[in-house]
Amino acid sequence: MINAVKQPQSVLLLGGTSEIGLAILAALPTERLSRVILAGRPGDRLEAAKAATQAAMPMSTVETASFVAEDFSGHEQALAEVFDGGDVDVAIVAFGVLGDQAAINDDPNLAVPVMLTNYVGAGSATLHLAALMGKQGHGSLIVLSSVAGDRARASNFVYGSSKAGLDSLCQGLGDSLVDTGIEVLVVRPGFVRTRMTEGLTEAPFSTTADEVAQDTVKAWRAGKPVAYSPPVLRAVMGTMKALPRPVFRKVSARG
Repeated sequence: MINAVKQPQSVLLLGGTSEIGLAILAALPTERLSRVILAGRPGDRLEAAKAATQAAMPMSTVETASFVAEDFSGHEQALAEVFDGGDVDVAIVAFGVLGDQAAINDDPNLAVPVMLTNYVGAGSATLHLAALMGKQGHGSLIVLSSVAGDRARASNFVYGSSKAGLDSLCQGLGDSLVDTGIEVLVVRPGFVRTRMTEGLTEAPFSTTADEVAQDTVKAWRAGKPVAYSPPVLRAVMGTMKALPRPVFRKVSARG
């Protein structure tokens, strides 16, 4: 259980090879951390993440668990098996795909995997996690959204819409869990320099996985429901959301 100074004993990372997810895991307090579960698609990348995490956290036991975002019917059992091994204090939902908007414009079928992974998959996992944490009576959910979900741009509107759906779901979920011992933190990073964005033109206020992790853990320790990373994006996106649509269209076309 998380103690009074926000030190967890167990952490689950869904998206066990996610650069941002692993950075958040590393940034969490480790003084009492005894169990870490990296859940994702089985393979060499997941095993490499396990080895690196175990080396960085020698006092913790690092496990792997099979979790496939698109296997919606298997989410309940996969996550229940993790909780059968002991309580989970913090669960980080950090998987998603960016997609190629230009390709989607040519072939709308390519939008479906983006929507299914980012919204249906992440939403399903988050709801199952909340239910399991409800049974144990405590826990924190940290869910990676994106500033792209604040207001969809023409250049990535399928990705933005999928994150907007997840973001809205998590906000409502968090409100429904007030006073239950379970909290939800929605994290909205801007452009993060990771494998997923390699080769793309960087947007203003670009950041790194480690910086997102620091902003996330700071917000989590403060009990906030939403975190922007970098924090300046809260004001930037507030302004962007208030722009008239013709103006926003022109501004976002340059971004």
